[in-house]
Parts: sequence; C-alpha cells; structure tokens
Amino acid sequence: MARSKANKGISRIDSGSTHGWFVRGYRNGKTYSKLFSDRKSGGKGKAQKLAKAYRDELNAELEQIPKKPRQRRIVLSDSRNKTGELGVSRTTKVGPNGTKHECYSVSWRPKPGTQKCTSFSIKKYGEKKAFKLAVEHRRKMMREIHGAGFYKKLSIQKRAREA
Repeated sequence: MARSKANKGISRIDSGSTHGWFVRGYRNGKTYSKLFSDRKSGGKGKAQKLAKAYRDELNAELEQIPKKPRQRRIVLSDSRNKTGELGVSRTTKVGPNGTKHECYSVSWRPKPGTQKCTSFSIKKYGEKKAFKLAVEHRRKMMREIHGAGFYKKLSIQKRAREA
C-alpha cells in the first residue's frame, strides 16, 4: 500500500481476526493511539473515515500540548574505550607523505549534530603528557558544554547506578 499524506498517522491492520485502521500520534515521548475496527464501524470505508476524523482531532489536541525540550544523552561508558576516558583515544595519523604519527585524539560535541576533535602528539609531548593534555582538554570542553558541575553530577549518577 503506497503511503500518502492523506493517510499520515494511519495504518491498516489485517492480522488474524483484527481488521481496521490504526491511528497513532506522538508528543513528548508519549504515544496516543486508537483502532477503528471495520466490523464495529460498519465497513472498511466508514472505519477509514472515522480514523481520519479522529487523527485530525488528535493532531489538533497534540498541538495544544507544549513540546518539552529534548535532553542531551550523556554516555557514561563504552566497552570499546581503551584509555579509560570517554572521548579520548590513542590513534595513529598518516600524513600526506605516508609518515605515521602516534597521538591521543580528543572528540566532543558542542551541540547536537556537530562534532569537534583535536589531537596531542606523543612524539612532541611524550606518552603521559599527551594523554594528560588530551584528558584535560576533553574535560574542559565538557564543562563548557554542560556547565561547571558536570563531572560532579556524572560521578553522582555513576554511583547511583552502581548501588
């Protein structure tokens, strides 16, 4: 069945003994739905008309509910991380002439949909200092994005999950 704007938010269900039109609407992470049965509505066409009318009514009601701002997801751990600090990884960069450079790469997201990164050379700073600089830079960026108390809140959340 081809999708059309006329049937947006409405799905046809023909499964076992269930036959009808299913209306779905969403707001702030909550789903609002209702099935219009062919049998109870007096036929497939009548059920579809009722479903469309209900969908329009539901959409009008949902528009009245203010949208909540989406919260940014904060990742606490990643099993693939080998350095022990999220957003910091030991990498090898290959230059245009083919030379390889070992470094610690740092990445962060200042806003949704944007990723920034920088790196600290192991050859230039040494293994320990390059890692320390990378971690400090990552933490500085996270504080700028999420506020001064970011790591304190993070440790409280982590302890709560472990308890």
